[in-house]
Amino acid sequence: MMPTRDQAYQLLLQYNQTPGLIKHALAVEATMRHFAQHFNQDPEIWGIIGLIHDLDYEKYPDIHCQMTEKILQENGWPEDYIRAALSHGWGICTDLKPESLLEKTLFTIDELTGLVTTSALVRPTKSILDMKAKSVKSKWADKRFAAKIDRSIIEKGAVMMGMELTQVIELTIEGMAKIADQLELDGRLATNQN
Repeated sequence: MMPTRDQAYQLLLQYNQTPGLIKHALAVEATMRHFAQHFNQDPEIWGIIGLIHDLDYEKYPDIHCQMTEKILQENGWPEDYIRAALSHGWGICTDLKPESLLEKTLFTIDELTGLVTTSALVRPTKSILDMKAKSVKSKWADKRFAAKIDRSIIEKGAVMMGMELTQVIELTIEGMAKIADQLELDGRLATNQN
């Protein structure tokens, strides 16, 4: 079975109700689609894997990735999709090292989308639409800022991808900006404060 985007989204909603986790899944999906286009790969496959990569996180955080594997197998998903989803947890909750370009990209941008989101939310505009990579990099060294985000994973991933960190950040911002409205990173939160 080749899963469709709609099937992936319904599966995501079946296991996740937390708005923040759903937004994270959408951010990773949009970023994966953008990177796929950048690398002349299939944005549909890359996006679907991005959408379900944290499928089990809300209900099974202590066995993250293990339940994703089980759920996807039970739903007849292709092994390469399952492997790709699990590889994002390499060194944290799985032993599956990212091998393909898709897997290396997912590994890198999973944490990075969180850092980009947090960086956008502390800007006066609360928007990703006017944000550049230097805004994210200016917060990089401050370990208290978005303290839970492991910058070393992002750095390791960029090296695995053979890309400069700044370019990875730029492409992540561009990908997320395509759905800024769904992520509430379009400036509306700044407007609501006034």
